Amino acid sequence: MAMFGKVLIANRGEIALRVHRACREMGIRTVAVHSTADADAMHVRLADEAICIGPASATDSYLNIPAIISAAEIAQADAIHPGYGFLSENARFAEIVEQHKIVWIGPDPEHIRKMGDKIEAKRTAAMLGLPLVPGSDGPITSTEEAIKVADAIGYPVLVKAASGGGGRGMKVIHDAASLPGLVQQAKSEAKAAFGDDTVYIEKYLSEPRHIEFQVFGDGKGGAVHLGERDCSLQRRHQKVLEEAPSPALNADQRAEMGEIVRQAVAKLKYRGAGTMEFLYEDGKFYFIEMNTRLQVEHPVTEAVTGLDLVREQIRIAAGLPLSVTQDQIRFEGHAIECRINAEDPLTFAPSPGRVTDFHAPGGLHVRVDSALYDGYRIPPYYDSLIAKLIVYGANRNDALMRLRRALEEFVIHGPKTTIPLQQAIIEAPDFIDGNYSIKWLERWLASRAGEG
Repeated sequence: MAMFGKVLIANRGEIALRVHRACREMGIRTVAVHSTADADAMHVRLADEAICIGPASATDSYLNIPAIISAAEIAQADAIHPGYGFLSENARFAEIVEQHKIVWIGPDPEHIRKMGDKIEAKRTAAMLGLPLVPGSDGPITSTEEAIKVADAIGYPVLVKAASGGGGRGMKVIHDAASLPGLVQQAKSEAKAAFGDDTVYIEKYLSEPRHIEFQVFGDGKGGAVHLGERDCSLQRRHQKVLEEAPSPALNADQRAEMGEIVRQAVAKLKYRGAGTMEFLYEDGKFYFIEMNTRLQVEHPVTEAVTGLDLVREQIRIAAGLPLSVTQDQIRFEGHAIECRINAEDPLTFAPSPGRVTDFHAPGGLHVRVDSALYDGYRIPPYYDSLIAKLIVYGANRNDALMRLRRALEEFVIHGPKTTIPLQQAIIEAPDFIDGNYSIKWLERWLASRAGEG
């Protein structure tokens, strides 16, 4: 199959720029779509063609499927790359793109739909041989059954409301003596909150890490994994800093889990880029979800493997085979990514506005993915991510030293940014030691607030 002549980028900000760069390096012309608020955005300035698809609101522009399809038809684009966020995991959009005889640079719509449904995703994961959090097969109907399940999976356990959310109808049970009372409490809370007292039990993970594996499939049963990323530093389930490899894994664990994941992707006949996400505790992995798109944190994987993930996405969508086999992939060195947001670093309140001074750090193995420039006005309508700083070193300590230096060099004046927060995080002894879980950052932030 011939390579595309023209690709429409259905996104904005740094990821639109990232896709544009990969296309241009492959000799592919690009079409930028944009809202009225993004008329002066960097991806719009650099693309070969630009088409306005609606007003500032994302609903009326970047989520406006008819407008995007019209733009692709007007520009005669061969393919659409959705980036991440917006419509990237919208199976219906992927179907509509393909119905219009435009190539979708992403997975089969059926896989997007299947892995986007949490229950269906877990069912599929179990079928593919991925490890799940142990728990009851269905609702718990009696105290005796609850005791039996808890004994089988080992304390502590978590009783959860089937209709739940927001922590209601959820109890951590540490021993058999407290189980009957806490199960009853959970059922009562669930009934009051959701009108349904159905509960189930699963293993409680007290200090898990969030570890995800980058995968690629050719859609025909060929698949590779590109190692793992540790994304445990999170605030309100939003990732703040990511690194590869994880400080918690060794080469044997990486190879063993990577092969399990690779086989799952091959069995699924998955096409393109994907990420298998796991909770990891005490040497065990537990599948939580699969993201059927490119991830924000893909650059750390690029740094340790030397592969261009967007280029690989485009190649696979064009019908070409995977550019590497599993035994050709080498994991070398260490990479860390800091997400820089236009937010107050203490209160996390959004801080849009005009950038009065911008200087990106440079030097060996320092990468900045950002669509900012001097005089650019950060709009208030979209996600607050404005830059990603990625550093690479021969080992984790080298990467940390380089990151410290690069953050000192990074200048963004005008809006408030989370650069000072990232500088504080990387000085924390627990972080330096690589000793953190998904609960660490919120506790650390609370302790800082207490000191303040």
